[in-house]
Amino acid sequence: MAILKDQLIHNLLKEEQTPQNMIIVVEVGAVHVACVISILMKDLADELALVDVMEDKLKGEMMNLQHGSLFLGTPKIVSGKDYNVTANSKQVIITAGAHQQEGESSLNLVQCNVNIFKFIISNVPNCKLLIVLNPVDILTYVAWKISGFPKSRVIGSGCSLDSAQFRHLMEEKLGVHPLSFLGKHGYSTVSVWSGVNVAAVSLRTLHPDLGTDTDKEWWKEVQKQVVKSAYEVIKLKGYTSWAFVLSVADLGLYGIKDDVFLSVPCILGQNGISDLVKVTLTPEEEACLNKSADTLGDPKRAAILKFSEVTPLHCLGYNRILVGGCAYCPFYLICD
Repeated sequence: MAILKDQLIHNLLKEEQTPQNMIIVVEVGAVHVACVISILMKDLADELALVDVMEDKLKGEMMNLQHGSLFLGTPKIVSGKDYNVTANSKQVIITAGAHQQEGESSLNLVQCNVNIFKFIISNVPNCKLLIVLNPVDILTYVAWKISGFPKSRVIGSGCSLDSAQFRHLMEEKLGVHPLSFLGKHGYSTVSVWSGVNVAAVSLRTLHPDLGTDTDKEWWKEVQKQVVKSAYEVIKLKGYTSWAFVLSVADLGLYGIKDDVFLSVPCILGQNGISDLVKVTLTPEEEACLNKSADTLGDPKRAAILKFSEVTPLHCLGYNRILVGGCAYCPFYLICD
């Protein structure tokens, strides 16, 4: 006797369902679920896969999302403890790691967060990587080194959050939405005051001292508030999650010769970063950006990498060799 499905549907051709745009989110904590919701609400994928070692929480989050799938554009949501669900993935968003504690420097988080990268990346050899994890600049660099991917396929959330906070604070003072930030996410972001404009009107033409130490209106305080705001959110709610969005990473611009990842404007295409926008900086702004790069380029400040005692993927030939530990070891060290 035919089952109900056979009575309803007559199959003509067996066809494998291969997703055209599958996105993987690694871990299902607060930031991670915020990323998932953003992806689903913007209809960015035809399949979404969640990966986490905490099976009960993972299954619960997946079921909760599936129950609301009628209202979403993503038809298939799956999950798994291992990486079998990552086959055919085009984009992997890495959010797994320790939370930033109140008052903790982002650089101090590297020691806690790098250990999982090698294992994740070895399971997704053909994807584009998006790093949404602090310290995002260093960890994006680490992901690039481990993977051996072209730099266009390794992207960090960068200063997108700083830029959004900057716009918000400027909006509060002016009632409009200007732009923008460059540099390292966190305390060494660089506010490009020479590029801030409203309806194509440069604010520097109206107020030449804008953002400088001689500014009697103290607009430079906006940047200080941007730096402090994440720590304030952590103090109030324990973590930050909803404000993270996509930004970029690259090296070799503005006179920066070291291998570092900084947030600069770019154009994203199907295969990752396709173009860079050449922002014109004043000498003072370029000096600040170089100072931001120096913060990341100093291995003594970055403290911190330590991977498997087996040779890391594609790392031979680089001037910094990643050594020691295992895939789950929390101790890291950069060796020149």
